[in-house]
Amino acid sequence: MSRKKIVIIDDEEDLCHLMKAYFLELNHDVFLANTLGSGLSLMKEVSPDVVFIDNNLPDGLGWEKMSYLMKEFPSCKINLISAYDFLPPELKNRENLSVKVLEKPIRLNTLKDYI
Repeated sequence: MSRKKIVIIDDEEDLCHLMKAYFLELNHDVFLANTLGSGLSLMKEVSPDVVFIDNNLPDGLGWEKMSYLMKEFPSCKINLISAYDFLPPELKNRENLSVKVLEKPIRLNTLKDYI
């Protein structure tokens, strides 16, 4: 597996650090943000291969930025994180291989399937 740039945008700092440690063990570059604004700025700066973005962030709903992310980062795999089972309207009635939904709690040993 080639080295990837991974951005994690989630306000649960413990989860971010656990995910970061896991991906570092797999020899990837990992960048963390705890707000939507800082996460979007970080994505522009690093142009990630993969992003994990929570829906409910302190400064907005991460999933509302899905169309923007798909347009601005077309080769980025987008992983939407939520504490409840919900499928965004943009994903209904079509299959998008670059966007996946992860429901919390997340099992670390399954994360490699999302990169």
